[in-house]
Amino acid sequence: MTPLIKAGFLNSEISRYWELLQVLVKRNINTRYRGSLLGVYWSLMTPIIMTGLYTVIFGTTFEKYYDNSTIEYLLAAFTGLVVINFYNSSTSQALASIVYNGALLNKVKLPLSIFPLSMIASNVIQLFMGPLPLLLIVTAVRSHMSVLNILALPLPLIALILVCTGVGFVLSALYVFFRDLSYFYEVLCFVIWIASPVFYPAIIVPERARQFLILNPLLPIIESIRQIALSGQLPDLSLIGQSWLSGIIILVLGWSCFRLWKANFMDLL
Repeated sequence: MTPLIKAGFLNSEISRYWELLQVLVKRNINTRYRGSLLGVYWSLMTPIIMTGLYTVIFGTTFEKYYDNSTIEYLLAAFTGLVVINFYNSSTSQALASIVYNGALLNKVKLPLSIFPLSMIASNVIQLFMGPLPLLLIVTAVRSHMSVLNILALPLPLIALILVCTGVGFVLSALYVFFRDLSYFYEVLCFVIWIASPVFYPAIIVPERARQFLILNPLLPIIESIRQIALSGQLPDLSLIGQSWLSGIIILVLGWSCFRLWKANFMDLL
């Protein structure tokens, strides 16, 4: 096969993969929000409602760590909730994506990786249509219209997508073999939520426990988004670098595990 033919074949495969991804993403969103009044904007309403609850319950307790400002705490809680909600939603949906489409896979030969990716992509669309515009407005106001901060805001969000994609690959592969994984993962999501500084400042975590908190890949992402959007200072490149490093590592590990195990999927679907 000549290089020209190989290139044409590769372009054809990529085009087919992209078209299939678009179809699945559209199906996922339509199925999820069929008959819903707000549709994808529930991805914005959920963190807003939860932020209000956290502020009422914990605001007076933790606002001293945020310049004695309830507004500062509210904004910090909102950014943390955007991250943790996206992570929980996208990875939990990716978990069952291959098994859920098992009947289709037994009839039509399709790339297995397209299913967890379609779930992640569906949540990315919700993120970009819901919370992201509000985060951009907050960033513009707090940074006094700093172009650097506005342009830098998507960087930790992209790192979050990389983390979720890597985790989604691992979960969707493991769920083919272990159907009890969904129950265990519900507990794990709760642990990750508690271990992430969403409604509390990381500084209150005891030194002994803080070393385990550092292992949480969502921590540098949350801190980077808060630093860019809320501090009013120029983006901290070290935080962005940490978030991207964790994202790339988890994506590579997740994709490697998925490729290693996928040969056995069809026997179990």
